[in-house]
Amino acid sequence: MTAHLTTPTPPSSRPPGHAASGGGGPRRTPPPPALVVVAHGSRDPRAPGTVRALLDRVRALRPGLPVHLGHIELNEPLLDDTLAGLHARGAGRAVLVPLLFGRGHHVKRDIPRAAAASPLHTRVAAPLGPHPLLVDALQGRLTEAGWRTPADGAARRASAVVLAAAGSRDPESRADTARTAALLARRLGVPVVPAYASAAAPTVPEALRALAGRGRHRVAVAACFSAPGRFATECAAASPWITAAPLGTHPALARLLLHRYDQARTAPAPAPAPVHVASA
Repeated sequence: MTAHLTTPTPPSSRPPGHAASGGGGPRRTPPPPALVVVAHGSRDPRAPGTVRALLDRVRALRPGLPVHLGHIELNEPLLDDTLAGLHARGAGRAVLVPLLFGRGHHVKRDIPRAAAASPLHTRVAAPLGPHPLLVDALQGRLTEAGWRTPADGAARRASAVVLAAAGSRDPESRADTARTAALLARRLGVPVVPAYASAAAPTVPEALRALAGRGRHRVAVAACFSAPGRFATECAAASPWITAAPLGTHPALARLLLHRYDQARTAPAPAPAPVHVASA
């Protein structure tokens, strides 16, 4: 079934919580679309708890907003089950926000496919990267790990950061990671090299060796991962110095999820795709 898209409600001067009536008294405005955070899923037992704690932070920032979790694979609830449960409880609308950092296969295909199969009126938000709030979270985790941008020129020329990401064969996903690395480099004042745990090059060890070959031996690893897992653990093991923790419950990540939700909720509805009827 093709997903239906919500249409933004125009601003109104009426008191919040009420809408015009046809003479039968005021009506309450419909509740906001549910926010469904779409996580990848992980075999690491720490990951689901981390993601649920992140959702609790989102709820604290936006009281009254229904916030739900759906996984693409490996953990429950799966996204399809979350959407089916919302429909069974009478929810009419949902915005799916990927807890992912670039335009890879899951963002382009798996999540839209689940949205299209749901009877809910759905919108799919953009992934979390690139965005300045993501850079806030990455910088915050680096600072917590002990990173300080050196003040003197010699130390700065010996310093760099490797931005460790999951990796994807999709060139747009790699472009998103590269853009996030460029934003982080501008913030920190040192080179930031994107590197990947799988499916793309360079790997984190390769990026570290390349930087060492350029005389940069004071290299930290920033973890562009939402929760602990195999990729984050492997990238940390390769680090020769400071390694930032996964982004987890960082406040900027919670704000970014809400920002993507608001963007998708208020975006103009796209024109419906033409229907082609085969001739007899």
